[in-house]
Amino acid sequence: MTIIQLETFLKITETNSFTSAANLLGYAQSTVTTQIKQLEEELHCLLFERLGKTIVLTSEGERLLTYAQKMLQLEREILLEVPKTKEPAGILRLGVSESLCYHTLPQILLEYKKRFPNMNIQLEFITHTTFPSLLKSGVLDMVYTLNPYIESSELLTLYKKPETLGFYANPEYPLADRKNIKELDLDNVPLLLTSQECNFRSMLVEALMAFSIAPKIVLETSNKEILKQFAINQLGVAFMPDMVVQQEIKNHSLKRLDWNGNKFPIFSQVFIHKDRHRNVAIDALVEMISEGSH
Repeated sequence: MTIIQLETFLKITETNSFTSAANLLGYAQSTVTTQIKQLEEELHCLLFERLGKTIVLTSEGERLLTYAQKMLQLEREILLEVPKTKEPAGILRLGVSESLCYHTLPQILLEYKKRFPNMNIQLEFITHTTFPSLLKSGVLDMVYTLNPYIESSELLTLYKKPETLGFYANPEYPLADRKNIKELDLDNVPLLLTSQECNFRSMLVEALMAFSIAPKIVLETSNKEILKQFAINQLGVAFMPDMVVQQEIKNHSLKRLDWNGNKFPIFSQVFIHKDRHRNVAIDALVEMISEGSH
């Protein structure tokens, strides 16, 4: 069993395709097939069921998946920790909330790459429901998320900063000039919200339901650019993090409503799994996030 075989196995599970895995890894499809066959022969079991053009993991494949993810994480840690170099080199798999990519994160990552040119950061967008298991399994090394405060015995918090949510509309929208807007003022107002698995949406819906208001949701999407464009075109009121709307506030295409209702406390937070070893690469990125967010 080799790291290369396990990497191929993981890529097939990600893409659900031997062909796609081969293309992404730069192998001939026959090479991928041979690697999996060798792995199956060594483990004395089938890892994939071939159902026509569809492949699915067997129960044995499901069990191998967890170990393979941990093995690849250990490989990344070895490459970061063992060589005697003055600066870290290797791969850091970072899970991030999409909202944070509108603010300072892109510039932080550019600066990080300049400082550590031998580091390769692999980004993956996450949701609040999935990232703890991705940290535990070793799929991700570190998570930078925007959520209500999260406290878990499985997670180690490396950074936390209060953030804010707001309601946004075109400056010409009927609610734009109203003062002290509260929950009852949103009754029958078209709302532009994040997707159902997002905590922001849940927080608002719960606040409205407490006032017996059935929210009039006309759009749900995780894409903040779409939310902003719908609001700019006066198709409703968007509820989203203030950090993603800075440019639109500057050019006056959107206006923050004067909200005086329920508070929606959220935080930008950095986590690793409690058993994850902290290293120079992780600590340096946390430090840069902390400095870049002030």
